[in-house]
Amino acid sequence: MRFNKIQVLSAISATGMVPIFYHKDVEVAKNVIKACYDGGVRAFEFTNRGEFAHEVFSELSKFAAKECPDLILGVGSIVDAPTASLYIQSGANFIVAPVFNPEIAKVANRRLVPYVPGCGSVSEVGFAQEAGCDLCKVFPGDVLGANFVKGLKAPMPWSLLMVTGGVKPEEANLKSWFDAGVTCVGMGSNLFPKEVIAAKEWNKITALCKNALDMIQKLKI
Repeated sequence: MRFNKIQVLSAISATGMVPIFYHKDVEVAKNVIKACYDGGVRAFEFTNRGEFAHEVFSELSKFAAKECPDLILGVGSIVDAPTASLYIQSGANFIVAPVFNPEIAKVANRRLVPYVPGCGSVSEVGFAQEAGCDLCKVFPGDVLGANFVKGLKAPMPWSLLMVTGGVKPEEANLKSWFDAGVTCVGMGSNLFPKEVIAAKEWNKITALCKNALDMIQKLKI
């Protein structure tokens, strides 16, 4: 494990953004990770979406250790404990999920790896916190909205929340989430336009990341 739990949660909280990305081509994924890193990203979520995704992740894990030494690489879309174990073995420094599964919490806690489960209700966030989840993912964000975050934080102000779904690298959108009280945002397709990936214009991804991170830093103050 290249980074411990405290380092991972600190980096996610400090930067305020976790890019979310999947591609079956290792070389494309490497270029995207490097572009994000050059833009200031320090925590990156590779999603477990396609067949043999764990093989791509293993290569990325080795690449990041060498080319992006301060990048914390995690995995997303994990719904069961065996898959979580597989990715931890491949070097995942945090686990993100669309659901809350207590069995994943056991695996992650045993290795002191942060587990960020997807929660869609106040009770789910409460159960996840009981299971040792420091950071919970509000998902889907575009359905639940910023008012959900605000409402949850009122009786549970200690809650650390990451929102995914409906997050855009635009000031008004980001402001609504950070004003509501999120710790960080997870951002996918809006950081990685398909035409930019197809044209291999990696510098544009660097610029998008840098711009989003700059806006977030201003909003977090």
